[in-house]
Amino acid sequence: MHLPRAKKRLGQNFLVDESYAARIVRALNPSAGETIVEIGAGRGALTSRLVGEACRLVAVEFDRDLAPFLRERFSGQSNFTLVEADALAVDFCSAIAPATEARVVANLPFNISTAILQRLISHRRCVTEMFLMLQREVVERITAPPASSERGYLTVLVEGYCEREALFDVPPGAFRPVPKVWSTVVRLRVRARPVFADLDERLLRSVVSAGFAQRRKTMLNNLRSASENLGALLEASGGVVAVLEAAGVEPQRRAETLAVEEWAQLARTLQRT
Repeated sequence: MHLPRAKKRLGQNFLVDESYAARIVRALNPSAGETIVEIGAGRGALTSRLVGEACRLVAVEFDRDLAPFLRERFSGQSNFTLVEADALAVDFCSAIAPATEARVVANLPFNISTAILQRLISHRRCVTEMFLMLQREVVERITAPPASSERGYLTVLVEGYCEREALFDVPPGAFRPVPKVWSTVVRLRVRARPVFADLDERLLRSVVSAGFAQRRKTMLNNLRSASENLGALLEASGGVVAVLEAAGVEPQRRAETLAVEEWAQLARTLQRT
């Protein structure tokens, strides 16, 4: 069977090392009857192992050359379903029906990793856990503790909704074509009670984004330069200093020092306006 070529414009680097494919599936440890979603099935390195399990596999593939390849390769597998679509547009809760929840496994290209992470989190009513292979620097950012220079908008967003654990690194040589960077497999388990559960997500994202707008600046200065809509809300709430003090955040602190609970309190303070 002809193997489709990797497309640079799609950021494709196919996993070819069987030992790492096996290690990912072992970490996932599929249960009989559960539904697993694989984003970016590629040439089927993980797919081939997952269809051998007793789980139901829903594979999402955007590449028009890879989709028919996967359909032909796994046509005889009754537990395999192919969804030919862009993962950034897929309604995962509908795609897994009649199941009401699923776990996700994926090897994500760097250029869309943040966007897909945000989409998966927005589907947390049906996505319970994620095993994602990402660029190592992205995982370091996701798992960064407060006061770390790696901490940023993505850290706060993920930590507020998920428990995070970096599992193991994967070297460049495990892929074709060989990337210039290492990858890391991270496990994200959706919290039973997210820190941000009671918050307006649009407002929360706006506040966090403004807080990290210029990393060297304080929360006070960054929020004073917030977008027009957020700026108006801050003003209606008594001004930036008053809002920060009401939330228990010292105005001269920098964004990377705030814990997720402090971001939640800051958004909650504004939400009361």
